[in-house]
Amino acid sequence: MTFLNTYLPFTSSAVSLIFAGFVFKRYAERKSFHLLLWGIGMVFYGIGGFCEGYYGAAGWDPLIFRLWYLFGAILVAAWLGQGTVYLLAKKKWANAAMIILLVASIAAAVLVFTFPIEAPTDSTLEELSGKEVYPELKDDFSPRFITPFFNIYGTLGLVGGAIYSAWIFYRKRVLLHRTLGNILIAVGGLFPAVGGSFSRFGIPNALYISEFIGVVVIFAGYLRATTPMKGEPPEPATE
Repeated sequence: MTFLNTYLPFTSSAVSLIFAGFVFKRYAERKSFHLLLWGIGMVFYGIGGFCEGYYGAAGWDPLIFRLWYLFGAILVAAWLGQGTVYLLAKKKWANAAMIILLVASIAAAVLVFTFPIEAPTDSTLEELSGKEVYPELKDDFSPRFITPFFNIYGTLGLVGGAIYSAWIFYRKRVLLHRTLGNILIAVGGLFPAVGGSFSRFGIPNALYISEFIGVVVIFAGYLRATTPMKGEPPEPATE
């Protein structure tokens, strides 16, 4: 048990759940659906971090692995990205994407919890990345095959949407706090993806470090984007 693979993921989980509380509070005040999806996405982030910390502290548990793989490896990025899609896209397209994501998420949950798994050798959770637990079987469609589709969609939605929003506010020279906040959200959204790539190249604990930095930077970006700077007009209550 070490700080990086136990306490750091638990800390990431705690920050994520606190963040989710802020977002749900704003949703309760403004009733904007994208806020609900962001809040759900941050709860998923928190579940993933908790499972990583549990694995580091207590070792292999099949239920914990399945929960981590579903919420941390598959769903979190897609649901955060879907929130941004609702914020920026036309409602009919956002609704269509939401139906597809909901059906795909249910299918992913069924697949994750029914596909046979193998107890791994002595490895950290990030080193597994599903490779040892979900082995490549010629005749089986394992959860590993669907993971990239969720993550690519979510990263493009969250990061791409934040960059687009930052550019719009910058170009119009209005609401500087939203420009700065969206830049931070875009940067923070890239950290888990980059950290996951580094971990697959054998860099120890890269995923846990990047997840912690990512959620802190996204949280900071959210606070900056939702807090007008001195001299700026207050935000409309409907956004």
